[in-house]
Amino acid sequence: MNKEQVEGALKDAAGKVQQEIGKLVGSTEQQAKGLAKQVEGKAEKAVGDAKDAFKK
Repeated sequence: MNKEQVEGALKDAAGKVQQEIGKLVGSTEQQAKGLAKQVEGKAEKAVGDAKDAFKK
């Protein structure tokens, strides 16, 4: 696992938490920010996956 994969997975998880907290407190802004962070994390993880595949 490389740096991008780890950071992407962490951002994805943090985004899920942020989105759920937004739902609990009724903040659509926090839900949207959480969702955006998840997308960013998944994209970063995909870059890491591609780099890992290229190395092999």
